Amino acid sequence: MSALAKKRMQSIYAHSVLIFASILFLIPFIWMVSTSLKPLTQVFTIPPEFLPEPIQWQNYVEATEYIPFWQYTFNTAIITIMSTIGVVISCPLVAYSFAKLKWRGRNTLFVITIGVMMIPAQVTMIPLFLLFNELGWVGTNLPLIVPAFFGVPFSIFLLRQFFKGLPDTLREAAKIDGASEWRIYWQIMFPLAKPAVLAIALFQFMASWTDFLGPLIYLTNEASYTLSLGLQQFQNQQGSQWHMMMAVSTMMTLPIIILFFFMQKTFIRGITFTGIKG
Repeated sequence: MSALAKKRMQSIYAHSVLIFASILFLIPFIWMVSTSLKPLTQVFTIPPEFLPEPIQWQNYVEATEYIPFWQYTFNTAIITIMSTIGVVISCPLVAYSFAKLKWRGRNTLFVITIGVMMIPAQVTMIPLFLLFNELGWVGTNLPLIVPAFFGVPFSIFLLRQFFKGLPDTLREAAKIDGASEWRIYWQIMFPLAKPAVLAIALFQFMASWTDFLGPLIYLTNEASYTLSLGLQQFQNQQGSQWHMMMAVSTMMTLPIIILFFFMQKTFIRGITFTGIKG
């Protein structure tokens, strides 16, 4: 077998494995969408039927009427957008200082930042609640937004790896030309880090959009509930209405899928380049 034929066979094998794995990951989503379009009597039929008969688009309309879906969507969007902005503002600044600036205690503080990543969220749950309660923030969106403006350890680590991969000659040349440190960061380093910044923005968007525990702890007013709490509320009120619950779940999942579809190339570049140099 020639080298070209061998390479082609390896490519076919790799693509076959990836296609098979993709199908396995898609089956739950396809089943969710299929169930959201079925009549209730068809949801638990044996053997299972993937294709709804008849297709009931009104499931989506009825599902949004059981709970204030659009109000919950607005609440979720506000929290998600604000926390994502916070991460995009704070994390690149901290990561750049860890990667490129020399200051006393830098390595020690970076080790502490990495250590924070290893602490389970359940350990800090009660201290954080007590802190936010003392500040009078419980019952508001602030505990779900403000912490993002102080950095997320994983995002800082990811961006630090990216900034470490950028050549120091760019910074040195800008300094020779008289550029300040802030100008070097904002006009040179930050634009080069856009793939990684968009990657951590997507991570934060997904985390905030699907967050259940945070809103459950801090939101006390039903009018300020997010989609995750709304879905739980729907399950409590209409637990047997699986077709409409799948409709709500589908609508909740679609924004993440659409966002990733348009940002997938940038997202993959950001993740790939962060490991070039450590």
